[in-house]
Amino acid sequence: MVTHLVLFKLKAGIARDDPRVVTAIASLTAVRGIIGGIERWEHGWNITDRPIAYDFALDATFSTREALAAYGPHPAHQAAVSQLREAMDWVLCDFEPGVLEAGRN
Repeated sequence: MVTHLVLFKLKAGIARDDPRVVTAIASLTAVRGIIGGIERWEHGWNITDRPIAYDFALDATFSTREALAAYGPHPAHQAAVSQLREAMDWVLCDFEPGVLEAGRN
């Protein structure tokens, strides 16, 4: 299992209800039903007002590294990325969940 965690920040002057954001989020969430290998998919808007917080999050789990690798270039994902790029910036981390071992970072 591989976790794909993405945190999105709205660009300056763009609000959640901006049509570009609404369309981009709809395209992103539709990806789950189009691309195979996705085991779990959770997304949502930030509920706190902390200034360091990101605005929107995607937390998805893929069955294998290969499934995640196929997701990236998939046309449906790339279409969503193009739309998201107009309104948001993001950071991501792909990892295989595990337990931290004592003495190791």
